Order: sequence, then C-alpha cells, then structure tokens
Amino acid sequence: MATSEVWTATSVQPDGSGQNPARKQDNGAGCLKCGDHCPGLDLHEWRNCCTQCKCRREDHDVYSRDVTTLFQKLQISQDTPVARGYAWVPPGISSVEKLEEYMNALPDDRVPRIGKPGERFRQRNLVLQLPLQDFDEAFCGSELTDSERRDFKLFRQKRDYQSYGMGTVKENIERDMKCYKCEGTIPEGSIAVTTSHTGSDVCCHPGCFCCSTCQVLLVDLLYFYHDSSIYCGRHYGESLHPRCYGCDELIFAGEYTKDMSKQQWHATHFNCFSCNCSLTGHRYVNRDTNAYCLKCYEKLFAFPCEGCGKKIGTDVKDLSFNNKHWCEKCFNCSKCGKSLVDQQFTQKNDKIYCAQCHKELFLGKCDACGEHFSPGDKKMEYQGKCFMEKCFTCKECTKPMGTKSFIAKDDSVICQICYEDKYAKKCAICGKVISMGGITYKDKPYHKECFVCTHCKKQLSGERFTSKDDKPYCINCYGDLFAKKCAKCGKPITGLGGTKFISFEGQNWHSQCFNCVGCGTSLVGKGFTNEGGRILCPDCTNAEAAVKAR
Repeated sequence: MATSEVWTATSVQPDGSGQNPARKQDNGAGCLKCGDHCPGLDLHEWRNCCTQCKCRREDHDVYSRDVTTLFQKLQISQDTPVARGYAWVPPGISSVEKLEEYMNALPDDRVPRIGKPGERFRQRNLVLQLPLQDFDEAFCGSELTDSERRDFKLFRQKRDYQSYGMGTVKENIERDMKCYKCEGTIPEGSIAVTTSHTGSDVCCHPGCFCCSTCQVLLVDLLYFYHDSSIYCGRHYGESLHPRCYGCDELIFAGEYTKDMSKQQWHATHFNCFSCNCSLTGHRYVNRDTNAYCLKCYEKLFAFPCEGCGKKIGTDVKDLSFNNKHWCEKCFNCSKCGKSLVDQQFTQKNDKIYCAQCHKELFLGKCDACGEHFSPGDKKMEYQGKCFMEKCFTCKECTKPMGTKSFIAKDDSVICQICYEDKYAKKCAICGKVISMGGITYKDKPYHKECFVCTHCKKQLSGERFTSKDDKPYCINCYGDLFAKKCAKCGKPITGLGGTKFISFEGQNWHSQCFNCVGCGTSLVGKGFTNEGGRILCPDCTNAEAAVKAR
C-alpha cells in the first residue's frame, strides 16, 4: 500500500503563462504520430494537446519522464536484477524459469521486451492508465478552486488508502482456480496473479489481469479496486468523477457540460478547438472528436462548391459525389440546368447530367424504334446496328431474340424455331428438319440414317446402290430381287459398273461366263451353237458332229 506522504500533492502556482511549471517538463518532446512535421510538444495552456500539431500529449514521447515520475510517487523500485532483456519484471519472481513462464503467459505484443512492441505498450499504457494529473495538482492545466482542491484531496485519499494495490504473482497455485476475468480454469501448479482486495480465492491468468472498463492489461500489475471490480487508474477515477475531454482531468466542479457525442467537459473548457471561444449555448460541429464553432469549421473544413466556387456553409446542404461537392442550388444538370437533388444523375467527363440528358448525349438510339437507350438497358448489336432488346425480334413470330440462336435471311433475322418450321429442309422419310449433313436423292432430302435400302434397311450413305421404281436398294438386295441370273454361274447380272452380259434365246450370261463348254474359249463376239442349252464354239461343234457320225 502507498503511504500518505507518497500522495501528498505539491502546491504549485501557475507562472506568468498560466501553466503549472510541472507541465512544462514535457515541452519539446517529439510527436510519435507526426514525426518531423511537429517541432516538439508545446502543451496548450490547459488542453491535453500540442499547440503545434494538435495531437494529444500521450501521442508525444513523454513516456520515460512520466514513468520515472509515477514510480517515484508510487514508491516502486525499477531495479530488476533478473530482467534478462525485459523493461519490467513482476516483483517476487524467484527464478529465471518462472519469469519466462510468466512472460509466455502474456500475449506476445504485451511482453515488455526491450526494443520490442511490448515495451512501447507498457510505456504508453503507464501514461494512459495512471494519468499524472490524477495524482498531483502540479500536472493540472489550471489552478483548482478551493472547493475543487478539497474534493481532489478526498478523492486521492480514498483511492490511496482504500483502492490502490499491486497484483501478486503466485508461482504455483495450490488448487484449481477459476479465472476472475475469463472464468476459465487455472490448473493447480500454474502461475497466476492475485489481488489483496479480492481475497486469496480470486485470481487471474497473467494475460487476463485487465481493467474492467477498457479490458487492457493492467501495466506493471498496478490496479485500483472499486465495487467488486478492478480498474486501471484512469477508469477508476472515471468511475467516481467525470473526466473533461479537453484537459483530460477529473471534474470536481458541481457543473460540467456534455456534448452531443456524450463527451464531458469543464464548463469553462467547452470551447472551439480552433479559436477557443465558448461553445456553451451556441451551435457547433464535431470533427475528429473535437468541437468547432461554425465560423472556424467553415474556415477549416468546408468544401468549395463545384458550381459557384464558394465554401459550403453549415446552413447549406453539402451534396457530394466522387470527392466533389456542390451546394444545393448548384447541384444541377450540366445540360438542361434541372436540379438533381433527390434525382437520378450520372457523371461524365467531370460534369453531372440528369438521366434524360445523359441518355440523349451519350447512350445513342435504337436503330429500330429511334428511342434513346437508358442506363442498364441491354443493347443488341448486329451488322453494325444497335437495337433495344424489345426491338431485336424474329421476322416471323416477332418475339424478342434475346440471347437465342437465330438465322439471317434477306436482311432480317429469324429465330431457329420459325426458320426450321418455314424454311429448313425436311427429311422425305421422317419429315423432321435436317439441321446438318443429309443426302439428296432425286431432288429429295434425307437424313443419312433415314436413307436406307428399301428391302433390308441397311444405310446406303457411302455405299453403292441402285433403284427400282424410284426406290433405292443395296446391290445385294437388288440382285436378289430383280436382276437376271447367269446361266452358267447362277449369280445376278446387275449391270453396275459397266458390266456386260450376253442374252440368247431367253438365257443370260456374264461376259466372263459366256465360254465354250468344250474348250472354255470365250465366245463373246464369236460364232457359237446351242446344243441342248450347251454353248459350243464351231470347232467343238464339228468335233462332236464327227464323233456322232461314226
């Protein structure tokens, strides 16, 4: 626990500038947000911000001095003999192994390793969680009244003697415990953090030892207990008193102001962030969490109108599109001058147009009906012409084509159904449309699979065939059904391919079969005799006659 001497505020009077000298120790600290753009912290007379860059005090490199001051006031030693590269280690750790076990239980970006993000987290959150102005009047931006000083003293006494504490690291808990924050189980023998206010039966995982309000890890295990909850110093103070957003100090006065974003202010601090004039009872605008009077807001942030070039005041509607701004009276169509407020409009070549003018100027006309296309209309293009979807129709059924297949005919288009119905060739056998390929025979179209032998139904596509009574037959069926038979070999004489045959007295022979039955000599073009159906050459006829004469 802290002693009463630790928290006794030093009575410091403002100097001629209106600032307490203790606040001046921060001036010149570099801005961690602006970098070289800020020449160094020049703390406002009472605001918690730099007059140079407007960033808040904690955004400047004030950490090392603040930490030293805080540790002196809290009587905390910074001597860490087993630090092993850490900017801070919890007091009472007995060994390097236990130290590593504790650090491994923290989120990696919260481990205070020197030169790592965890060190910067610790420094920044020591300043945020333990505001110096909550501990010593010397760090307040303006002198407190006697009444405020008395309330400030009572607040410190209650905090110092009843609420302040430092978490204790238990290296090996004796039994399974429930974590105070996450309500998960901390197994027996694990490392944990306990508090002196909540009793030995209440403990946390090292990574769960957080402020009940901001849920941020309590830096260096420093906490404040109130109403069965643990807080960082900042939110402990705010649980008892409102905090002024302007100076970042607790408000002990009886009256204070709350703005439209529910930020709280000392009544004398609710001023324009730029000109510092009072905003109480006046209209104002919040911008980046700061409040501005209307005049300063328009001067600093109002946009010039694209139409008239004048700044758009807070009493005028600011109509914006694509990072351009117009006042209400100038937000008009560039062609017809019609107001576009609450109307459809389009931007083209840095100008804005109403829907109708945009159609007439940029979208073109339908080559069928002559009407202008509207934004979002489907545009059908064919042979260098553009058509509305409703106008690009079939010549026969007049239905819109859309994305369906069509056939061009006589400078018109016909849908596939109508074309097949009225113009496509149809098979002479099945009557269906011939969509591809096909065979023509005697000026009639056929599907390949429909053009078959009349007798055996074999497909004739690519095959030799002949016909009888205008009907097609394959060679085999024609020979079997209609051809003359050779008197010698008995096979059909089809005549295909220029085949010659001999016909005599009702008998027929293939040319190659018309031979003398005696000597086998071909009789084509020669004399012969028919002896009882036997064909003989003259020599064999004479020979047989001589034999008979004997």
